[in-house]
Amino acid sequence: MPTMLRTIVRPLVTEKTSAAYQERGEYTFEVHPGATKTTIRAAIESLFGVKVTGVWTSQQRGKTRKVGATSGLRPRWKKAIVKLKAGDSIEIFEG
Repeated sequence: MPTMLRTIVRPLVTEKTSAAYQERGEYTFEVHPGATKTTIRAAIESLFGVKVTGVWTSQQRGKTRKVGATSGLRPRWKKAIVKLKAGDSIEIFEG
């Protein structure tokens, strides 16, 4: 089980996640593969001082990567989409 600080690996900021933030107020993070929804909720609330109303998680498969004649597999990772209480925001996503 990851510690509180290692639960959140990094925020995911792409065109698609920025649109989700602007339209629905959802923030997307890469999280530790062993993290549960409860630990993700607690980590976001303690790190950013906000109130989380919903957490959705999904496992992202590792994609095949080919370099020359050698073929390999990138590691799998876990994604979490977090919905906050109305009025709350996280500054790292602000532009």
